Amino acid sequence: MIDEYSFGSIKVNGKKFTGDIIIYPDKITLNWRREQGHLMTQVDIEEVLEYRPEVLIVGTGAYGLMKIDYRLKGKLKKLEIGLMARKTAEAVEEYNKIYKDKKVICALHLTC
Repeated sequence: MIDEYSFGSIKVNGKKFTGDIIIYPDKITLNWRREQGHLMTQVDIEEVLEYRPEVLIVGTGAYGLMKIDYRLKGKLKKLEIGLMARKTAEAVEEYNKIYKDKKVICALHLTC
């Protein structure tokens, strides 16, 4: 469960993080970076694709500045992985609603 989020900071299961993260059902990838900064591409989430979640929730930043490459959107659709892309605060809310019921991964950009 995500306990709280504020610009640049997130608390997951009581632990605070200050870098972008990917939350899996059994682990957290810390300091997640994208090759093209504010553009998420397939290469940035290869491990997520291998995991094959039912849903990928993407937090696009406090102001929604991170974008998702259209080719990645097509790949997710082909793999039948649902995509929810929201500003990070909204993504956190969505994750907390469904993480117990679905195989979900949450990739979060914590700043802009």
